[in-house]
Amino acid sequence: MSVTLRLLILLGALHGLAVVATAAENAAAGGQQLVEANCARCHAIGKTGKSPLAKAPTFRDVMKRYDASNLEEALAEGIVTGHNEMPEFTFEADQIAAIVAYLSTLQKK
Repeated sequence: MSVTLRLLILLGALHGLAVVATAAENAAAGGQQLVEANCARCHAIGKTGKSPLAKAPTFRDVMKRYDASNLEEALAEGIVTGHNEMPEFTFEADQIAAIVAYLSTLQKK
């Protein structure tokens, strides 16, 4: 295999990785917007800060207990908690994918 062909294959693979990375970043950004709109009034949704509602866990603490992908079903069926202050939320499949992508950014690797 010639050097030129190897270089072209490598460049194609790098381009593919860049496209996947960009799509993941876009999904995470969309998920961040969704949790800002629906959750941030009570929960700290970022990597730092306290929750506005003291008894609401920070999302980064939730991500210490759960893998983001394990929350897909709860997001689809409606997150229900044992207290009246939290409204029930349900999301569409594309919104769930975006939220999970964002929550994954809060997990320590």
